[in-house]
Amino acid sequence: MIARVLAAASFAAAVHATHRRKGVAQEPYINHPLEVAQILAEHDAPEAAILAALLHDTVEDSGDDPEPVTLDALTARFGAEVASIVAEVSDDKSLPKEMRKALQVRLGPKKSDGAKQVKLADKISNLRAMVSAPPANWDHARRVEYVGWGGRVAAGLRGVNPSLEALFDETYRDAMTALAREAV
Repeated sequence: MIARVLAAASFAAAVHATHRRKGVAQEPYINHPLEVAQILAEHDAPEAAILAALLHDTVEDSGDDPEPVTLDALTARFGAEVASIVAEVSDDKSLPKEMRKALQVRLGPKKSDGAKQVKLADKISNLRAMVSAPPANWDHARRVEYVGWGGRVAAGLRGVNPSLEALFDETYRDAMTALAREAV
């Protein structure tokens, strides 16, 4: 397992080598998939979900690269189960942002167990970032709306990993509390 995890981490690092997070610190983007994978590993997620967590943004974020990452390439390198989870958690960037957000809420309950866990860990990571390093151009209202939306997405991802769900609940409460404190 360790060799496969390191191979996926190395692959993701190469894809995200020039990418930065939207937060004020502009940290390397690879920190996000690493955090998502770590959250899953700490909550006993299956290996395929951990690998998919490392790779979950590679297809979406490589569209403008000279050689975009495809699901076929992920299947060949990491297996059909991992590629399938990546496909389930990836947004269709050709759709308008609001439609993509609505689809995440609506389709969450229909996802596989592995995809639900990756998506939930992704939301945990993103809610943490909303508090610690929010995008520079996001005002307070937009951050509150994002956290609320994350909660709506997470509602459809339940029933697979109770400890991961408890971590989401704690992270959601912490984010809302921090944002409420900022409002006064």
